Amino acid sequence: MNIHEYQSKQIFKEYGLPVPNFLTANTTDEVLASAKEISDTNWVVKAQVHAGGRGKAGGVKVTDNLKEVEEFADKWINNNLVTYQTDDQGQPVSCILVEECTEIKKEFYLGAVIDRSTRSLAVMASPEGGMDIEKVAEDHPEKIFKVFLKSPSVGNEDHLPLAEGLELSEEQTKEFKDIFRNLVKLFFEKDLSLVEINPLVLNGSDNLVCLDGKINIDSNALFRQDEILELRDISQEEEKELRASEWDLNYVSLEGNIGCLVNGAGLAMATMDIIKLAGGEPANFLDVGGAVDEKRVAEAFKIILEDENVKAILVNIFGGIVRCDVVADGIISAVEGVGVDVPVVVRLKGNNSEIAKEMLGKTNLNIIAASELSEAAEKAAEIVK
Repeated sequence: MNIHEYQSKQIFKEYGLPVPNFLTANTTDEVLASAKEISDTNWVVKAQVHAGGRGKAGGVKVTDNLKEVEEFADKWINNNLVTYQTDDQGQPVSCILVEECTEIKKEFYLGAVIDRSTRSLAVMASPEGGMDIEKVAEDHPEKIFKVFLKSPSVGNEDHLPLAEGLELSEEQTKEFKDIFRNLVKLFFEKDLSLVEINPLVLNGSDNLVCLDGKINIDSNALFRQDEILELRDISQEEEKELRASEWDLNYVSLEGNIGCLVNGAGLAMATMDIIKLAGGEPANFLDVGGAVDEKRVAEAFKIILEDENVKAILVNIFGGIVRCDVVADGIISAVEGVGVDVPVVVRLKGNNSEIAKEMLGKTNLNIIAASELSEAAEKAAEIVK
């Protein structure tokens, strides 16, 4: 789950991470009042959406003119901001962050993420702050410094490789030590999957300040993070993905024309790969999970078909605990009930798969049975061609 920048900074404050003074507002009048309360001279105003690239898209403004603050609020409140991380529709802006202007002497990057290869928390820092960290990693990997932690327990010198990589002074290193400790504590206590401070800056007083903040929370841990869950902004979520989650379906829109309906995340990823190998393009990732019943399959079909680009659907189900003949019956009922008007290629493997294939072959529906996944992918790719 993602949260807004201002929500991230509120959490930063709770954990002792230094942030600029800020207020939030939902109307132009509130934005102006907040600006006057924050400062007499200089302000930073930021449109709040769950997407990066806001600055390049005009969603961030630094100004010393209250009129420009007002114009910024009028422009974005209740309108959509389009960035390179959104679709063509953009995301709705209902909140503006108003912040004091910070004098910047130097920008750094600081972030933390789960490193699956080492089964640990990787805390990363770079002197190339304010830039896309993936670009830095590609062009200047020597400028990214990392430490790996197996637990929230932080040693007295764990932060030093990062501080040295950032070339901090002795006093700044002391500040960084506290930031490092509090960041690690935050990550573990709030069940985060990602936290980024980009940039972490050295201000005019030579103090470190978290100028921006991004937090992603592990959705599987939200059952024990009630306060975090209250920060969810469903207006920032893609409508089909939101509806899918209500049916315990894991759905992500893609740009292809072959809809995918699969049970199991790993199998869904493999299905998309094989579609690509067959010369097709997957239109979505959709994992229906272990409970492949008629109602969930019907809802999955509805969500897939809302994408006008979908010209065929590939159903790939492995029957382990669930019987393939029961799944086949659910697919037939769902196709009839929903009124699926594109060809449906079905590959069922496992418990009673031969019976299921026979059932699918007897219908008058536009269902094409396949024995192997590669065969199913090739048939779907040929259909859309």
